[in-house]
Parts: sequence; structure tokens; C-alpha cells
Amino acid sequence: MTACRATVDATQALVDAGFRKLSAITRRGDRLDAAALDEQQIPSYDLALCAAELAAARAILDYSVIAGSRDALALPLAETFALEAAANAVSRLQLRAADLDLDLAELAAAHPAASRELAPRLSATSLASLGAELVARDGRLPPTLLDAEKELMRETFAQFGAAVVAPRAQQIHRDDADIPAEIVRGASELGVFGVSIPQRFGGLQPDDQPDTLAMLVVTEALSAASLGAAGSLITRPEIMARALLSGGTEAQKAQWLPQLASGEKLVAISITEPDFGSDVAALKLRAVRVPGGWSLSGAKTWCTFAGRADVIVVIARTGADPAMGHRGLSMFLVAKPQFPGHQFEHVSPLGGRMTARAIPTLGYRGMHSFDVFYEDYVVSDDALVGGAAGEGKGFYLTMTGMSGGRVQTAARANGVMQAAFDAAVRYSQSRKVFGKPIAAYPLMQSRLARMAAWLTASRQLSYAVARRLDSGGGEMEASLVKLFACRAAEWVTRDAMQMHGGMGYAEETEVGRYFVDARVLSIFEGAEETLALKVIARELIIRAVRTP
Repeated sequence: MTACRATVDATQALVDAGFRKLSAITRRGDRLDAAALDEQQIPSYDLALCAAELAAARAILDYSVIAGSRDALALPLAETFALEAAANAVSRLQLRAADLDLDLAELAAAHPAASRELAPRLSATSLASLGAELVARDGRLPPTLLDAEKELMRETFAQFGAAVVAPRAQQIHRDDADIPAEIVRGASELGVFGVSIPQRFGGLQPDDQPDTLAMLVVTEALSAASLGAAGSLITRPEIMARALLSGGTEAQKAQWLPQLASGEKLVAISITEPDFGSDVAALKLRAVRVPGGWSLSGAKTWCTFAGRADVIVVIARTGADPAMGHRGLSMFLVAKPQFPGHQFEHVSPLGGRMTARAIPTLGYRGMHSFDVFYEDYVVSDDALVGGAAGEGKGFYLTMTGMSGGRVQTAARANGVMQAAFDAAVRYSQSRKVFGKPIAAYPLMQSRLARMAAWLTASRQLSYAVARRLDSGGGEMEASLVKLFACRAAEWVTRDAMQMHGGMGYAEETEVGRYFVDARVLSIFEGAEETLALKVIARELIIRAVRTP
């Protein structure tokens, strides 16, 4: 363990050196030059990936110190992941050595495979042995180290997912159907929609402190049953609640938060536009003052759950000068009736109309994502979040909500990975090829070992970031864990599907749904490229300068 941690630390030092080099290239005096930083997108992106995997390595190593005393499997899983993360980082740095002025000999010496002490842990025999042990225990992973309250919460929502969501999930996916009322009703009765809302407003969160970890635990359990039909139910009310708690008026909090917590009002978030996604500051949908309110005109896209929602959180440009950028944006709460199906039209009582149609998607079905068009659609004055003081604050309120949304997306990825891993273990035990179960073959065993290691690392990094958010920091780390977890979910679900062979490609098996659902995770809540370049790399360049 000591040698493994030292290798991760030494690799991190090389990554930090890369960030310092980028700082020297991109800084102009005491600030970063945006154009110069854009010229360094390739090394920036690679360094951000290194930083994400090494953060996960530290998280799983820290976890294994305690978990290893309870389950002997925790330590080899941690070492397996940490050394692979270090090896991946060194490989990326070797490709970028010329860009970052790194010493190739030093990089080669830092590779775990170059260490006589560490190389055996990376061997094929070691991986296969670890996978065989996982199969022998039916895929049971070491304990999560959640406290009794969180473990009970996880079990409760896992049972709901297994009993109510999972039996309907495949039909919802194949038919691109609406989420059945019994799922929404059952989730509401369990308090799903109030997980991120303080108790004084009828939610489950303590009044005196946030509890992001509870939100992650619930999200994981529901996402394992279905990403589109259950695991994402929390996302939108969580984002709206954070925005209201941060900048809403007392009247808005009193009106909306109890209704969100009870599930009486369902939420959609409308940020993305046809020409602008992660570049929130460039949004164009206009909100113009009219007597008694605001008139909205323009188009939004990828507005998930817009049909079933009772309220849509809309980010619109209230500043007349486009040069104001993010300072010209405001947040509105647009109330509307619920509409089932794939399209709807609504005329505002104050004038104008809203029309919408669902976008056909590969996966993530059930909630439906809509193109929404506002034609002089008028909302009242009290729809502006924060009232008059909230004008121009839409960008900041959006970012407040998105930090929680990003770590929550990591939890969704963890849930999907867990479902895929469980399916892979079960199938590998029952499927026989050339006279024996595929779980008996070293290649399949090594795949299961790596799945378990990456899932455990992702989960523990998510929990660590949640605790940091609740302590008042962690905004960059929320982007970092989303980057890591969503990429991990793509290959874990891909390998699970591959292990099923032809059956994995058949719609009758659930593992194919996991695969197509996982693919969207790296796109929404901040595309991975934007997070890597505009959030993670940028922040770590600044930090590298502060730390000699």
C-alpha cells in the first residue's frame, strides 16, 4: 500500500508539473489568456483526465485503509485501480511530453510496471485471481462504509427500485413510454423529491446543513433500476431547490419548496439552446419586460421532462446588450399544466404560447427530452427568481444548482455501473462456452475485476466530493467526478454488454439499455470536453501556480 500510494503521489507531481507548464504558456501577467488556453486544448484535456483518475485513485486508497479491515477484497481492488490510474496517466504524459516539456526517462521510471514491487499487482494472473474471487462471492463488493442511516436509505430505495421500477423499466425503454404514475407516486411517498430540500420546507435534508451524500445514495439505488425512469427524478428538483435556496425570495421559497418536496409539483430545467449548450453565457432566448411581467421569445432544446413538469426553470437573457454575456441572464419559473406523451402546446393566461416536441433518443427514455419554443410567452413578475434583485443573476443561480447536479450525475453513473456489473457477474456464471462458464476464463475474470475496481473508485470519489460540497467547497471537484464517473460508466456498460455476446445486443436483455443510457451521461450536465477544458484544467492551472 505504501509503495502504491507513493506511485500515485509521484505521478500526481508529474501532472502538476504539466499544469505549471501550461500556466507558463497561457498566462499573461496575473491572468489566464483564454485564447492561449484554447490553443492548448489537447494537453489540457489529457491532463484533466489524468487529474480525474488520480483523484479517484486517492479516494479508493483512502477508503481501503478502513474497508480493508472489514473485507480483504478492498485492498487488492484499491491497488488494482490506483496502479492502473497511475499507468494511464504516465502513458498520456508520455504522449504529451513535448508539449509539456516533460522528461521521458523520468516518465518511464514512474510507470508502475517499471517497479519490481508493484508490477505483480498489474499482472494478468493477479487480475484473473481477483476476478475469480469476485465471482465466487457472486459479485458482492466490499462495504461502502456508509453509516447506518445512509445504509438504510440505500436499502429502502433499492427495494423500491427492484419491486416497482425494474419490472417496468424495459417496457418504458423499448416503447419510449412515459414514466408510469405508480413510479412517480411511489417515489414521492418515499421522499425522493425532498432529498435536497430542508426539513423546514417539508424535505428530508437537515435544516442546519446540506446532505449531498443522502442525495447520492438515493440516486445510485434508483439508477440501478432505471436511469430514465427513476434515477433522474431527483435531478431537476435538486437543481431548482439549490437555486431557490441560494437566490429565491422568501415568498418563492415558501411557495415552491414544499410543493417540490412532496412531489406535488414536478420540474424541468430549460438551459440548453439549439446553438448553445455548455456555453451558458452565450444563451439568446430573450425575456422582455411587459406590463405586469416578462415576455419570453426563443427556442430551447434538451429540456428533459418538459411535458410532465408543472414548472420549467428557464434561463433567459434580460440584458439588452449581448456583450453583457453571463451578467445579462436571469432565471424564471414558468408554471404550466402537465402533458403526457411526446408533444404539447400551451397558451399562457397572460398571452403567448409554448410548443414542444420530444427528441427521439437512443436511450434515457421515459422522461423525454423536448425542443421547446416560446412565442411571446408572458409570465408574471413573480416568476423571476429573486424578484427585482434577481435580474442578471441567472448564470450564478444556474451554477449553484449545477454543482449538485454534476455530482448527482456521477451517482447516476455509479448506479448504472452497478446494474451492469451485477448483470455481467450473473451472466458469466450461467453462460457456458467450450464446456465451462465464461466466468472461469481469465479474460472474463480480469474484466470483472477491473469493473469492480473502477466502480468502487468512482463511488468513493463521489462520496468524498459530496462531503466536500457540504463543507462549502468542491465545485471544481464536482465537475471532476462527473468527468470520471461518466467515462467509466461507458466502458463498464460496454464490457458488460460484450460479455453477454449476442444476447447483449438483443433488446430483450437489460444490459443493452444500460449501455445506451450510459452514453448520455458524458454529454448532459456539462459535456465532458467543456468540463475538462473550461472548469478542471483551468482551475488546476491556477492551483498549480499557487503551489510551488
